[in-house]
Amino acid sequence: MTETAAERGLPLPARLWVYQAERFPLLKTAVLCAVFAAAGISVSAHLAGRPLPGLATFAVAAFVTTALFFLLRVADEVKDADDDRRYRPERPVPRGLVSLPLLVGLGAGAAAAAVAAAAALSAGLVVFLAIVLGFMVLMAVEFLVPRWLKARPVAYLVSHMAVMPLIDLYVTATEWWPAAGAPPRGIALFLALSFVNGCVLEIGRKTWAPASERPGVESYSRLWGPRRAVLVWLACVVAAALLAAVTGRLLGAPLAIAAAIAVAALACAAVAARFARRPDTAGETALDAASGVWVLVCYAALGALPIAFAGAA
Repeated sequence: MTETAAERGLPLPARLWVYQAERFPLLKTAVLCAVFAAAGISVSAHLAGRPLPGLATFAVAAFVTTALFFLLRVADEVKDADDDRRYRPERPVPRGLVSLPLLVGLGAGAAAAAVAAAAALSAGLVVFLAIVLGFMVLMAVEFLVPRWLKARPVAYLVSHMAVMPLIDLYVTATEWWPAAGAPPRGIALFLALSFVNGCVLEIGRKTWAPASERPGVESYSRLWGPRRAVLVWLACVVAAALLAAVTGRLLGAPLAIAAAIAVAALACAAVAARFARRPDTAGETALDAASGVWVLVCYAALGALPIAFAGAA
């Protein structure tokens, strides 16, 4: 019996466990989403000069964010189904580990649970969540212009990363909607940061060593070359650092946030320099890891340091 046939014989929970390990590492994603959600709530409250909301707000925001990121994975599976079948047959869907209808069904369940959780916190939040979900549906069908987008990778990047500030709009709304019904001044900077950090993650995970490139599989390293791609990635990190630093000033902890961001940015620069000199698979792995660490540090600094300084004041 082949490995694929043996996998197909596994019970559904076991197959889903294998799927999450390969395509949606649940623990890692949940931790990142919790930090992301907590930062959005903290930033919104501090910009408005309000105390932090209760634990229920943090729990709902983290749960909904995790569900939304799972839906992004399902959307990727849907829109990439043909390319995966042709060029990446080892992935879970084309090799038969799980089916696309199963994932779509799980995604629908996750969406329903997210709507229920949002409504339990505040009915008005369902409107913001509906905006995100509607945008994700458009993403899954490539905004009805798949060929046009595929021929224009930068337009593809911008159109798809626009979902990040929409998710953050929902996250921050869990704080400001029940409290004031309107976002605090300065929140646009934080939403812009979410867009740029989305670009950091996306370019970082699709900038590969020449040995990792595959026929029919698009990457930014194939589009721009590995050295130019990593420079674009680093430029996004720098842009995100500037946005984070300005947001830090508004939050009342400019020096601490700037210091944390500067250290992380310098580490990213070292990773980028190493990959530019020697674009191998080790550098590719480091670049992907650095993208995640950068985003984690960025949101952790913005979410936690204003709280620490407010407590010390």
